[in-house]
Amino acid sequence: MNVVGGAEELAERLRGTGYLADGGLATVGYLALALDRPLLLEGEPGTGKTALAAALAEALELPLIRLQCYEGIDATQALYDWDFPRQILHLRTIEATSRGTVVDRRQSESSPDAPDDGSQDVRGRDGDGSGRGSSRDGDGSGGRPSRGGDGFREGRGRRDEVEEIERSLFDERFLLARPVLRALRESPAVLLVDEIDRADDEFEAFLLEVLSTHEVTIPEFGTITAAVPPIVVLTSNRTREVHDALKRRCLYHWIDHPGLEREVEIVRTRLPGVSRRLAEQVALSVHRMRELDLLKPPGVAETLDWARAIEALGTDTLDIQAAAATLGAVLKYREDTDRVRESLDRLLAS
Repeated sequence: MNVVGGAEELAERLRGTGYLADGGLATVGYLALALDRPLLLEGEPGTGKTALAAALAEALELPLIRLQCYEGIDATQALYDWDFPRQILHLRTIEATSRGTVVDRRQSESSPDAPDDGSQDVRGRDGDGSGRGSSRDGDGSGGRPSRGGDGFREGRGRRDEVEEIERSLFDERFLLARPVLRALRESPAVLLVDEIDRADDEFEAFLLEVLSTHEVTIPEFGTITAAVPPIVVLTSNRTREVHDALKRRCLYHWIDHPGLEREVEIVRTRLPGVSRRLAEQVALSVHRMRELDLLKPPGVAETLDWARAIEALGTDTLDIQAAAATLGAVLKYREDTDRVRESLDRLLAS
């Protein structure tokens, strides 16, 4: 992993990926790396929380492993699972192979050309050669198994064989690593735990343990510990409060919508083909939209989509006609669209 010398260097590296971080975000990001602490980002949707994790991975040349949280997610879906269909196929293969081995052995024993294994000699060496008084097992036990006999050894051998088959079912090749386990095994990596506020308290508790120890225990397999702790970024849209115990493990930063100048710079950086005039018009109109009481205020992603849509129409000016035709790129609710459409004159005023 590339070592970062300070907050300014991190900001510069992020800028190289197209992500513009202000001083506060660059500083807390650097501290998360330097102190080896998870980074919890909260803010309105569309303010660049998820994008920061992707930019961080690109800037540090590390893989990005994403865990999308949702209501009802549990540890198994985040950690690991066993490939049940492949385990069944493995069992059937063993069964078919064993059956074939038994058939081959029986055919070999019944063949007239079978090599002499000495059994005829045993039956013929019963003392007087008449065959009277001979026993099938030769020990006079009448075939009853004894602790020192073939029956005991055969039973123990079968138990060992069954245990070996059971162990083979939980081989690594049948282990399906989910995002958290992948991050522990493949680290250094960036683990994005996206929208942790959608998960329930039990999942938070599980995540808290993993973030504290950087290891997980799989009962059938063993304990897996990260050689290098992954860089963890958690995001929350604050649909509910994240538990204090998890917050204490993390460095915290609230990401707000960027200021006007920064948003213009973001558009110019991410969409170099867009003129400065169009970038300023779009950013200013979006800022004014956010002052309205909308159901879903537009985020930076919607600003970029709107600029891209207007550019695709072959114009570099945001007039009322172009704005009305492309509102679907920036607003996602009919009520918001109706309200903005009524205010387009004021929103587009210079």
